[in-house]
Order: sequence, then structure tokens, then C-alpha cells
Amino acid sequence: MRIIDLSSPVDASFWEPDEVVHRVLDAHQAAVHVRDEMKEHFGLELDPEVFPDGAFLTNDYLTLTAHTGTHVDAPAHYGPAEGSHTPRTIDRMPLDWFVRPGMVLDLRDVGTGTAGVAHLEREFERVGRRPRPMDVVLLHTGADRNLGKPEYFIEFTGLDGPATRLLLELGVRVIGTDAFSLDAPFTHIIREFHRTGDKAVLWPAHFAGRREEYCQLERLANLQDLPVSTGFTVSCLPVKIAGAGAGWSRVVALLDE
Repeated sequence: MRIIDLSSPVDASFWEPDEVVHRVLDAHQAAVHVRDEMKEHFGLELDPEVFPDGAFLTNDYLTLTAHTGTHVDAPAHYGPAEGSHTPRTIDRMPLDWFVRPGMVLDLRDVGTGTAGVAHLEREFERVGRRPRPMDVVLLHTGADRNLGKPEYFIEFTGLDGPATRLLLELGVRVIGTDAFSLDAPFTHIIREFHRTGDKAVLWPAHFAGRREEYCQLERLANLQDLPVSTGFTVSCLPVKIAGAGAGWSRVVALLDE
């Protein structure tokens, strides 16, 4: 089996609107830390010098959002649901949504803004079929070329409302993108709203999840490394964060050799 990494890293050196803080406790600091923790919590004495070279085990402390790096958005992220049901958080989503056949659609020629139904239909024709129920559909926009830079957040292609609804009507429950968001950039959306006054341009891909439950898979990478548009499996199991609207994921494509 060939495994292709489709994930972008959590990297504190990247430019992010919400700063990522990564603090490393080195092995010598950790020896002192375990001494202090054992004394405080369990009343046990431990001399750090008992460890080889006075060094224990390193640790990493991170401060970041659940939407940093490659992650899965749960329905709870999209806001209040239409109707009486309570939208599910990431720890309550069925795992069988996240290991499924994949389909990648090439939207690299669309540019900053939104792709519509016509763009999807063009890609279905190129691929040779439409998505089947529960397929994981991946949108290759090329946005990961700007990973780590401010441009990553303002130069990419999102989906408009009708295109999102089409995928949901076809039975897709996980839609992925190599961009920051499945919607167009915030800057593009706000300018379009000021230009048109049309509330339908305000985050239509996300808000579609208020009506019909589905997950977004955002901030993918390396979609150009997929040798085929179909015929592979996507594994995108999210981290089980209790009560959260998203969970990080190490997303891979699995291909039979």
C-alpha cells in the first residue's frame, strides 16, 4: 500500500492570524519538573540526578486553535442548526465518515473567490463520474503554495452555496480543501457583501451545515501528489476533543500498489 500525506503541519514559525505558541521542555528541565510535580501531587521525593546525565523526558506545550493545521470541522462549528436537533461536536461524529473512498477535483484555474456548480460539473465529466454517497471529495485549489504566509488566508478558491448543496445532495458528508476555508476568503466575502448587499454570499458553505449535517476537512496539502482522481481511500480521523467544534487530523490517501 502506498501512503500519501495530505496534511499540513502545525508550525509555530508560520504566519497565523491566531498565533501558535510552541514551548519545548528539554530533558534537563523535565528532570526538575518531574521532581517538583511528584513532590506537589504525590508527596514523593525524587532527585533529578538519578536520571542518566540528569535528563528525563522532553515535553511540548502548544497554544493553538482547533482550526490550526489540517483539521475536521464538526457541525457544531457552523452555529445553531435549523430545526430542533443539536449539532454534533467532533467527538460525537461517526468514525465511518472519515475512512472512505476519495475523489479529487481540480479547481486550480478558478482563482480567488468561489467555484460554482459549473466548475464541479466540469470536473465530474473529466473524472468520469459524479461523487457517490459518502465519498470524501477533495478540492485541489493550489492554496497550499502559500502555506505559512499571510497570502494563504486571502488568496484561494472556496465553494459557493449551490456548489456545496450539490455535493450534499449527492450524499457527500466530508468535503475537503487545501485552502484555509471551504468558503471564499473572509476579505472576498465581506467585499462581495458590501458590493451586492446579498446575505447569501456570507459563508454559504459553512452555513449549509446548519441545514444538513456534514463535515469540512480544511487546510490539506500535497493534493498534486495524488496520481489519480479516484481509486484511493482517504483516512481523516479527527482527534477526539470533547465538546469541540473541530479536531486536528493527520490526513492520508491510501493507494493499492
